[in-house]
Amino acid sequence: MNIDKFDRQILLILQKEGRINNQELADRIGLSPSPCLRRVRALEEAGLVTGYRAVLDAKKLGLTLIALIHISMDAHTPERFASFEAAVGLLPEVLECLLITGQAADYQLKVAVRDMDHYQALLLGHLTRIPGVSGVHSSFVLRSVLKDAVLPVDAIA
Repeated sequence: MNIDKFDRQILLILQKEGRINNQELADRIGLSPSPCLRRVRALEEAGLVTGYRAVLDAKKLGLTLIALIHISMDAHTPERFASFEAAVGLLPEVLECLLITGQAADYQLKVAVRDMDHYQALLLGHLTRIPGVSGVHSSFVLRSVLKDAVLPVDAIA
């Protein structure tokens, strides 16, 4: 799919304001509503827009502790990785799971929990029990400096 300046503007605005109505979006990018809606639908159908969701306040929901967990695996096989990824996909506390390089770890997880007791239950009751997990290193987030960043769509050609 060729992405032009209108598509880039649409993508940028939708990342920040997913609930914007089509008329306002069209006005902001300088198109009439009909072609704007066609473009949005084309971006969705092409898989560039994968969904819309509400952003919740973790602290107000009682999830006051965010941890970054580096996980080392005992074997680097597709089956071991698939098994691990399936297991962490079932844990609601896991916000993000990244297969990484350049560290002693194989995965980085971002988790949200109520408190240290909840973290301990997640760690000892679930994560360390996943077959293949050979090491765990945790860091705790003191403060979020930048979050909900948008992809730099202006940088794509």
